[in-house]
Amino acid sequence: MRGSKFVIAGLAAVVLLGGGCAKRALPTASADEAGMSKERLSLVHGLIREAVARKEFPGAVLLVARQGKIVLREAYGDSQWVPDRKPMTADMIFDLASVTKPIATATSIMILAEQGRISLWDRVKMHVPEFGPYKDEWGIASEDARLWNLLTHTSGLPPYTNADAAAKRLGRPCSTEDLVKYIAEMPKTGPPGKEFHYSCLGYITMAHIVKKITGKTIAEFAEENIFGPLGMKHTFYNPPPNVLALCVPTQVVDGKPLVGVVHDPLARLQGGISGNAGLFSTADDLAVFAQMILNQGESKGVRILSPLSVERMTSVYPKAPEFGRGLGWDLSSAYASNGGDLFGPRSFGHSGYTGTSIWIDPETETIVIFLTNSVHPDDKGQIVPLRSRIANVVASAIIKK
Repeated sequence: MRGSKFVIAGLAAVVLLGGGCAKRALPTASADEAGMSKERLSLVHGLIREAVARKEFPGAVLLVARQGKIVLREAYGDSQWVPDRKPMTADMIFDLASVTKPIATATSIMILAEQGRISLWDRVKMHVPEFGPYKDEWGIASEDARLWNLLTHTSGLPPYTNADAAAKRLGRPCSTEDLVKYIAEMPKTGPPGKEFHYSCLGYITMAHIVKKITGKTIAEFAEENIFGPLGMKHTFYNPPPNVLALCVPTQVVDGKPLVGVVHDPLARLQGGISGNAGLFSTADDLAVFAQMILNQGESKGVRILSPLSVERMTSVYPKAPEFGRGLGWDLSSAYASNGGDLFGPRSFGHSGYTGTSIWIDPETETIVIFLTNSVHPDDKGQIVPLRSRIANVVASAIIKK
C-alpha cells in the first residue's frame, strides 16, 4: 500500500507538471524548418548514449531551440541508479547548482539596478558593512569592492568556504545574513578587479543584498519578478512534496540520494535558498528563460529586463575585459567550455556542478540546454568534455542563417 501511494503521488506530479508543460514551453519545429540539418543534429544521440553506456553519468535531458522553437527535446538513460534504476524523462526537474547564479541572482540584481534601488558601482560595504578590503603584506588596504566585482567574480573573495566549519560557528541551518557576515570578514585574495576567482561566496552575498533591499529572499523575489511572470511553474527553490517524484536525484549523502534537496553544502546550510545554488528547474522552463534573453528581455508581452541590461549582462564587462565574464554570464573564461568551439564570440552561458549547463548564441538564435546528474551517486561522473562536443554538433547542424 505504501508503494502504491508513491506511485499515485508520482502520477499526480506528472499530471500537474508534465501535463501543463506543453502550454508553457516554446513551440516546436522540425530541424529543417529552423534551418538545421536533421542528420547532423542527430549525431548528439550517439554521443550521449555512448557516454551513458560508459557510466559517465546516469542520464540526461537535451533541449535545442532555434529561432524561438524547440527542434530537439530528448531524454537519455536513467534518472537514478540508487537505490534502484528509474528512467529519465524530458520533463524531470534538476538541481541546477551554479546555473542559479545568472538565472536567479544576477537577473534579480539587474532588476534592482533598473529600478534605481542599487547601482552596480555601489561599494559592497554599503550593503554589508562587515565587508573588509584586501590588505597587502604591509597591511595597506585596497580600494573597496563594488557590486559589479561580485557579479564578475573579481571582488577578491575566495571561491568557497567549508560549510561544516561555518556551521560550527553559525549553527545549522544558519541565516544568509549571518553567513554573509562570516564571508565578509574573510581575508581577500587580492585587490578588487585585479584577479578572477570564480566565487560562490560573492553570489551568496548578493542574495543577502536582495533581501536587505527588498525584504524578500532571493527565492521570493525571483518568483515574483522572473519565474512567475514568465510562467516558469517548474522553477523554484526547495521543491514541494508533490513534485519530488519528478526531481532527479543527485549525490548519495548519509546513505540516501538527495532528492529535491540542494546538493551544494553552503546552500544546504542556509536551508536550500542561496544566491550561488539551490534553484531547481526543467529544460522546458530554462528554454523559456533563455528565449526571453534572446528577445532582449521580453517574452510574450512580459518584460523582465530592458534590452540594455541584457546587453550588459551578456557582454564581457568592460572594467574587467581580460576575464571573459559578463554580469552573471560566462562568455570566454576557462569555465566556458560548454559553449564548444564553433559558436561565435557573442555567445554565452553557464554550467553547474551537478552536471547542468546552458548555452545561448544570439547570432544564430540558438539555445542548447544539457541537463545531467553527473554527481549521482558518488560524485565521480564525467561531463565537461561531452558538453563541448554536444555544442559543436548543434552548431554544425546550423546550415541556414
